[in-house]
Amino acid sequence: MKKTTLNLLLSAFLIGNLSLSAAAQSTDVPQKVEQNGQDEVSSLPVIDAELTVAPNVPAPIKRDYPARVIVKLEALEKIMEIMPKVQFKYWTYNGSTPAPFIRVREGDTVEVHLSNPINSKLPHSIDFHSSAAPDGTAMASNTLPGHTSIYRFKALSPGLYLYHCAAMPGAPTHIGKGMFGLMLVEPKAGLPPVDKEFYIVQNEFYTSGEFGEPGLQVFSSQKASYELPDYVVFNGHFASMMGDKALQAKVGEKLRFYVGNAGPNKVSSFHLIGKTFDTVYVEAGSLKNHNVQTTLIPAGGAMIAETTIPVPGQYTFVDHSIFRTEKGAKGTLMVTGDENPAIFSGKLKDEPYNKRNPDADVSTGFQH
Repeated sequence: MKKTTLNLLLSAFLIGNLSLSAAAQSTDVPQKVEQNGQDEVSSLPVIDAELTVAPNVPAPIKRDYPARVIVKLEALEKIMEIMPKVQFKYWTYNGSTPAPFIRVREGDTVEVHLSNPINSKLPHSIDFHSSAAPDGTAMASNTLPGHTSIYRFKALSPGLYLYHCAAMPGAPTHIGKGMFGLMLVEPKAGLPPVDKEFYIVQNEFYTSGEFGEPGLQVFSSQKASYELPDYVVFNGHFASMMGDKALQAKVGEKLRFYVGNAGPNKVSSFHLIGKTFDTVYVEAGSLKNHNVQTTLIPAGGAMIAETTIPVPGQYTFVDHSIFRTEKGAKGTLMVTGDENPAIFSGKLKDEPYNKRNPDADVSTGFQH
């Protein structure tokens, strides 16, 4: 009996010590991990991110080591024109829609500073599709008026990613009002060199007035819920890359397009009239497709396309859900250089053709 009691006491003593030891270890491990993480970040060189306004893209990354990249964004309400005489109160990061293009390297630690002016009416946040974090960092970045939120995440996956406001309530409205942009996470080995790069984001606007109605327009949540946009535009404005604002290139240059679709509702059928895309990074991931005429970009997604233009002239890019071009989903690429008759002759003749088609004289109420 005494021996049994002694064994029970000894077992209880050992189990208690083991439990205490395990508890101590369980509290030590997170502290060590946290400390190691802080040490790793604090040892990184600090770089201020180059932030560019569309259609401009930051320069390619030349370094071959990770860094702590500081990204400073400010949530700003700004009255701008969707098209001439049509005003809209945009919600933006840093005063532009789309928001600045952010370029980092795989393995970088991205340190975000999000500020919200004291007289803002709402909190704002950021959902980085490039992050590995709950809610895409939306909770960590949730920033009340008169505050600045600072936090970090590691860019683990190379690719092109959307970022957008995800403040609650009404996160879809924040996107619909213009709070979105793109972040490129370059692979560690970098991307193949090209001659020019362009930044394009498609989005829809839903307004209280009809298309082209002048004055300050109010966001229509009813039209947005029914998915009936008044405007479908590139880079936040009607005709943002047309006329004297057209993209410029030369014959033979290798061009790269970083294209996102902020939605908030529609899928984009992105198409360059007159030239296939030589290479498409499907949905901006690692899968490559070649000789693509039109590529799909889901709402909340992106793609990267590369091409070389062999013949000079005006090239129009569109959402090939083609009636959207009337709402603004088109832009122009002007290509200069020597003619190339071996590839395209141009019109050789214009001859009379006198045959009549009887059905052409039947009126159906449509006129050009």
